[in-house]
Amino acid sequence: MGNKEGKTEYWRWLEYQRVMPSRGLNNAEIITAGVDVGSVGSKAVIMTDGDVYSWSVMRTGSNSSDSAKKALGWAMEDTGLTLKDFNYIVGTGYGRVNVPMANRAITEIACHAKGANYIWGPSVRTVLDVGGQDVKAIRCDQNGKVVSFLMNDKCAAGTGRGMEVIADLLKIPIEEVGKVSLSVTEEPKPVSSTCVVFAKTEAVGLLRKGWSKEQVLAAYMRAMSIRMSELIEKVGCERDFVITGGQSKNIGIVQRVENILGMKSLPAPNVKETGRDPVAAGAIGAALYAKALYEKSCKR
Repeated sequence: MGNKEGKTEYWRWLEYQRVMPSRGLNNAEIITAGVDVGSVGSKAVIMTDGDVYSWSVMRTGSNSSDSAKKALGWAMEDTGLTLKDFNYIVGTGYGRVNVPMANRAITEIACHAKGANYIWGPSVRTVLDVGGQDVKAIRCDQNGKVVSFLMNDKCAAGTGRGMEVIADLLKIPIEEVGKVSLSVTEEPKPVSSTCVVFAKTEAVGLLRKGWSKEQVLAAYMRAMSIRMSELIEKVGCERDFVITGGQSKNIGIVQRVENILGMKSLPAPNVKETGRDPVAAGAIGAALYAKALYEKSCKR
């Protein structure tokens, strides 16, 4: 988690790549990919006949096109695949128009709804996607088609980027912030700032007043959870409810949103056994759309 100078980078989250060897390529009729280039993270998913075969999650660089190439290239690692093997590729996310190998671009809202439907099944009706710089509340039908949605992208507070800033300020590894925030004996009042810059300033002020790091983190997480819950309530929360994106792993956010809504979110399936990773939901949805679009093109 350090850099070349040996400084600990508390904000740096885990990048990873997985291959499902049990799902071979030999008998696959349709090979598709979804590439989700977000403002903070890039994800690529390769599917064989509509099942996840491999995927990668990595940090988005300064160039969306390069990030798309790197994410898909990493997902292809150890598979023997080349770009010529893909029947169809769909780009999505913040940088979807800059995915050079994509046959088509589709919005991340549509892709997250479709991905959530694949990960948890047709009972999903409400999806909370916490991206790098925005939060989306999505309602969908039994087929994973978007019914309505609301998005809050005015500020990075409460998003993946906001969480990185707070983790670095408090010097708590970002993979641990959720657990640490739940270690307080009593839930503190939420921070009042709606901007990540002011939230950081407010956090510094609370530390100077004698608040512990755990209390400050809990106050920040509670404020973010309240805003996320308000967005969900505005779009109209229906069961079943799920959380996608990087913050789906943040138990400090997940538990607080559940408590505010009075509703449990569906737990993530076993990723190692199923390949159904909520962090890569957008890329999964994109790969599914790629399959459908390819099949449609074959019928013409």
